[in-house]
Amino acid sequence: MSGHPIRDESRRRLLLVNGPNLNLLGTREPEIYGADTLRDVEQLVARTAAVHGFDVRAVQSNHEGVLIDAIHAAREDCAGIVINPGGLTHTSVVLRDALAGVALPVAEVHISDVYRREEFRHHSYVADVAVVHVIGEGVAGYATATRLLLDVVTGQAEG
Repeated sequence: MSGHPIRDESRRRLLLVNGPNLNLLGTREPEIYGADTLRDVEQLVARTAAVHGFDVRAVQSNHEGVLIDAIHAAREDCAGIVINPGGLTHTSVVLRDALAGVALPVAEVHISDVYRREEFRHHSYVADVAVVHVIGEGVAGYATATRLLLDVVTGQAEG
């Protein structure tokens, strides 16, 4: 994984990946996930990235292979990936391997605090390939994850 600042100014795009069931945001268990829709999330990330001169390509799928194909394609024109893998967080080695394989910085985001939920949600296969982790901030966590990832991508991160 690369934590190095981008050198190619034409690669001022992030990939936003939302996994299975996140298309149901706004109606699915609003007491856990809130009332914001997937479209609201996509617009929030786009606005946050635009402040820093980046655009966003968003993908959501309930099919693991579609997400992996989008991650692979990001090698061509993206500087980093913001991902909420949904339930695949806890089950998908191949999604983790795709993220590791593209060598782009990754921000992992979860709307709910997965560590205060069922025990099976406590393990993330994505955690070790992500340079940013934002958990339990609700939909606002996507903006936080985007800002922190852009700090890494542009070389402004501390450390």
